[in-house]
Amino acid sequence: MPTIRPCTANDRAAWLELRQALWPEAHADEHGDEIAGLLNEPARFGQFLALDDQERALGLIEASIRHDYVNGTDGSPVAFAEGMYVRPDHRQQGVATALMRAVEAWALEHGCSELASDAALGNRLSHAVHAGLGFEETERVVFFRKALKGS
Repeated sequence: MPTIRPCTANDRAAWLELRQALWPEAHADEHGDEIAGLLNEPARFGQFLALDDQERALGLIEASIRHDYVNGTDGSPVAFAEGMYVRPDHRQQGVATALMRAVEAWALEHGCSELASDAALGNRLSHAVHAGLGFEETERVVFFRKALKGS
């Protein structure tokens, strides 16, 4: 089993690498700014690394405490798993489960009784991972946007 521990500023390189694998559409500078912001608000954000016995990062999970309405939940505050990534060569080895358990413990420590998450409609792998981690699907949503002329 991997070692799970909170991310720190000293983990920036590994954290950035895993974030870029999870969200490749964002630029490294944007990720760097977000990492700094997450570290500056420890009461609102939690992030954990999974490490092997040689301290190599195998996976990452980031979570937040949300006080606004979260689809499919019953109360507030709600912990929200914002994103999780496990290196492909370490999948199906309990890394995601260990990361999620760390977030569950963190959420309880922050007064939450629910943990929510989301996934794109077409991301069936993520749906299966969520189900395997004990999540239940609550609803499906399609977001819409309309550009306004003159703005």
